[in-house]
Amino acid sequence: MKLARAIHLDESDQNVYFSPARTGEWCLSGGFEFSDWTEAELTGKARQAFVNGWLGLETFGRVTFVAVTPIEEPELNQLVDRLAQHFVDIYGAPSVDAARGVASEELSYMASMCAEHEDNTLLAVQRELSDEGLREGFSAIKPQAAELDMVAVHGDMGGH
Repeated sequence: MKLARAIHLDESDQNVYFSPARTGEWCLSGGFEFSDWTEAELTGKARQAFVNGWLGLETFGRVTFVAVTPIEEPELNQLVDRLAQHFVDIYGAPSVDAARGVASEELSYMASMCAEHEDNTLLAVQRELSDEGLREGFSAIKPQAAELDMVAVHGDMGGH
């Protein structure tokens, strides 16, 4: 089974999010946080979190990129409990037991998205509000492509 961990390619997340996720923490889309938002609420750092932020499952902060990584079932079960507790604490779910099903669905969705990618693939999320509500799109950068892009960029910076 696979999930995704927060990865920072530079320090920009420290500046663009109110609460940046910690490098290495497990993440999911977290679009549910924005389900009742309006365009008026989407300004500044809140807009950045809405448009491009994955949700970390330890800090509940946001990160721009995640990397696909294997996860063991016991750790996944701990994440279900942690997310269910978050639903109680922040969204008023009546109990962890009552929230566990929704938490499990959110993590299963993320796991199914990650399953189609090889390890270390970088994922990005893009969100927008439409007349039908929240729309999310995802893009992937394969590990080899990321390495080639980095080499090409560094090569171009050499000033030949």
